[in-house]
Amino acid sequence: MATIYPLYVAKAERKGRLQADVDKILCWLTGHDLAGLQAAIMAGQDMQTFFALAPKLNLARLEVTGVVCSVRIEALDDPLMRELRILDKLVDELAKGRPMQRILRA
Repeated sequence: MATIYPLYVAKAERKGRLQADVDKILCWLTGHDLAGLQAAIMAGQDMQTFFALAPKLNLARLEVTGVVCSVRIEALDDPLMRELRILDKLVDELAKGRPMQRILRA
């Protein structure tokens, strides 16, 4: 997570979005509060550990469908890979300028 997080932030910032937007998506997805998210990043957690230790994965994340890197999210059997692709899709939507309400499936 510590190595991928800055890449997500950089992608969002290149498109005029904020680090706070990326943080909001990650907190929504995993149930972390901002302090917990920063602690996970600072601890250098890998993605598997990050998702395994997530306080409460948001059930609305299952509404995220589509294709990321030529792979259909809903067709993935590996739970970790599915979570990663959901996160990728949410950050892609952020970078495309979609409203936060729509990204967070509100």
